[in-house]
Amino acid sequence: MTEELKTDYKMEAMLCHLLSLSGAVGIPMGNILGPLIMWMTKKDESPRVDANGKESLNFQISIIIYTFCCLISIVGILLLPFLAVYQLVMVIIASVEVHDGED
Repeated sequence: MTEELKTDYKMEAMLCHLLSLSGAVGIPMGNILGPLIMWMTKKDESPRVDANGKESLNFQISIIIYTFCCLISIVGILLLPFLAVYQLVMVIIASVEVHDGED
């Protein structure tokens, strides 16, 4: 495998995480659809994209579950901003780590 292909897969693996931010810019369910589309199209070409796509989808589904759990109580509603910041920070950390070559 050439170095150019490794770089492309590294960028695509990073996009699996970064595309989850599309939900923050107003695309309905973008936090799920972005990584899902990237993962479905590239999972057979690279094990790195396959692993990071699954990881990103798992995290975003977990965030949706946590959000619904927070919405059922008044204390939980107060925690929603912290959950949003946590999601943003973890997506950025995961993207940077994948770009640096870590899994």
